[in-house]
Amino acid sequence: MADGTSASPAPYLVVADTMRARIADGTWPPGHRLPSRSALGRDFGGAGENVVRRAQELLIDEGLLEGRAGSGTYVRATRQRHTLWRTQEAGSVNNTAAPAGFAGTWEADSEAKVPAPPVVAGRLGIEEGAHCVRTVYEFLLQHRPVLLLTSWEPMAITGGSVIVLPEGGPLAGRGVPARMGHIGVEVTRVREVPRPVQVDREQAHLLGAPVGSRATLIERTHYDASGRAVETADLLAPANQWEIAYDIPVAPSRP
Repeated sequence: MADGTSASPAPYLVVADTMRARIADGTWPPGHRLPSRSALGRDFGGAGENVVRRAQELLIDEGLLEGRAGSGTYVRATRQRHTLWRTQEAGSVNNTAAPAGFAGTWEADSEAKVPAPPVVAGRLGIEEGAHCVRTVYEFLLQHRPVLLLTSWEPMAITGGSVIVLPEGGPLAGRGVPARMGHIGVEVTRVREVPRPVQVDREQAHLLGAPVGSRATLIERTHYDASGRAVETADLLAPANQWEIAYDIPVAPSRP
């Protein structure tokens, strides 16, 4: 017969409470690297590594901790909020892929002959499954990813040319307009559609952001003079790190 007492909390929740307390009282300050899971397990009364792992994952989801690939788990520091200028300027990193004046670095990984998924095919005006070059960018500040961008270019346009890989060849990193111009395609306009989204688990892991936290997704498409889409991309900007700003020139008034 039940005695009316509530069940004990799961072990990982107990460990998570202890971790929260250490962060709150400053025992673990921002930027502190946590000991190994085995060491934490011993510190927490013999808790198993799986228990510690689940506790860490919970606090990562809550935004208190962040995992860094190949480095460990750290107490998450408050990050400075930057302005993401969406006005194209000559010399900006990767042209319109990164904010004007972006002072960081970036890493890119391209893959050719990737079938266009339905949404991408619709934005590019091509057949679903048509071959594209997909390039995934991570833009870094102080060696940490702060922006994610995935770009798609139809191989019907770039295939067999020296610009087929955005970050390879003589125009590596020059941006879509310059690269397309090299093969005789004149880019005349860019359309951007921003919308609010929530960060999923994979994105949260890369960005060190809480799962479900707010972000802005900018759907960007480059068009040539005939109105044909030549590239489309998704730019993800975490709301706690970026504000989106548009600088729109106004023609002088005439008397």
